[in-house]
Amino acid sequence: MLNAPGIAWPIARAACWPTLTGRSWDEAEHRWHGFENRWRSPGHPAYAQGMGADNAFRLLCREGKTEAAGLRTTMRTVAAMREVLHLASNNGHETQRIQGSEATLTDDDTLLDAYSRAVITASDKVSPSVVNLEVQQRLRTPRATNPRFPQEARGSGSGFIFTPDGFILTNSHVVHDTTTVEVALLDGRRFQAHLVGDDPETDLAVVRILAPDLVPVSFGDSQAIRVGQVAIAIGNPYGFQCTVTAGVVSALGRSLRSRSGRLIDNIIQTDAALNPGNSGGPLVTSRGDVIGVNTAVILPAQGICFAIGISTAKFVAGRLIKDGRIRRSFIGVGGQNVPLHRRIVRFYNLPVESGVLVVSVEPNSPAQRAGLREGDVIVGYDKHPMAAIDDLHRHLTEQQVGARSSLTIIRRAEKLMLDIVPEESTSSAHE
Repeated sequence: MLNAPGIAWPIARAACWPTLTGRSWDEAEHRWHGFENRWRSPGHPAYAQGMGADNAFRLLCREGKTEAAGLRTTMRTVAAMREVLHLASNNGHETQRIQGSEATLTDDDTLLDAYSRAVITASDKVSPSVVNLEVQQRLRTPRATNPRFPQEARGSGSGFIFTPDGFILTNSHVVHDTTTVEVALLDGRRFQAHLVGDDPETDLAVVRILAPDLVPVSFGDSQAIRVGQVAIAIGNPYGFQCTVTAGVVSALGRSLRSRSGRLIDNIIQTDAALNPGNSGGPLVTSRGDVIGVNTAVILPAQGICFAIGISTAKFVAGRLIKDGRIRRSFIGVGGQNVPLHRRIVRFYNLPVESGVLVVSVEPNSPAQRAGLREGDVIVGYDKHPMAAIDDLHRHLTEQQVGARSSLTIIRRAEKLMLDIVPEESTSSAHE
């Protein structure tokens, strides 16, 4: 039986054949067409006498076809009924769409409730581990040497406890070159912290407080996150303690240049709002696992914020706790990226079309001892192509300290191979 839901159903029911005979609409229509075929056939008296439909019905009724009377009563509105059924059918679709919209709204409400519960759960889990750092930093401006001006400046940032014995991870630019660091917990307790170590090249630092009953965070896997998944940032923007903002992971694998000039790789981009004071706070998943350390925001833009992946943070934090610093190698050159002449690239079959132009060589450095000169272009290091300074930075790691390596250079139009032994970097200014 045709199901005509919605406002058209009373009309369909009132006019429908089942109301009169208890039969289905299809059966009624089939019987009516059978009646038409009978009275229109040449052998039927109604056709021979040229009767119309009404007279034919009377004839059939006189013949005892009483069922036809009921059929006629219903079928007088066949054309109208078809329209009614058409409208009813359309209304059914509209009703289904309305019901679908209502279902969608219900589903959206459910999703929103689930989203809210996820953010609330993550916030409740991580907030006790998030701390507010209030610091005093030495000024590095010309006024700092003038006794009439302040020698220090106050600042604030965020961090999070990642061990039960009080180690806190934050950004290097929050605690670098500080004289005092005070940590405020969510429960109102305040402690003096001491700097364990900081690494400006990755903008990460570790401080420690001695306090009981600390709640550490749980680490996630920054390599397992996907673009589009929920990202929740917790921090203390402008001193407003434990502020929660939520968004999604906008992109992965970004690169961000640190204050020392080195490039930080595998940066997470998110649209979870960050403000001054959020630096050093955690970026967490809906399960409350930390996947990043909030570090930067592009101020003129909206919704473009960055966090250092927790895989990098765990490595750096471990080294800072162990050694207080990150060991890196340097060769003692200053350089800039330059394109190579196409003839040189083709002649030597070079895998790169650019290199690092040596603009300065530090005295008594590995580069000077290796015979590197100003004007040389570095195109390879230890059999790895070097197309830019960032490539050179990535290869000057702790493992290269004291290890003899080969340096491929272009001097004028000649390709040369030099042996070089990098040394441990003692300043972030070295390259």
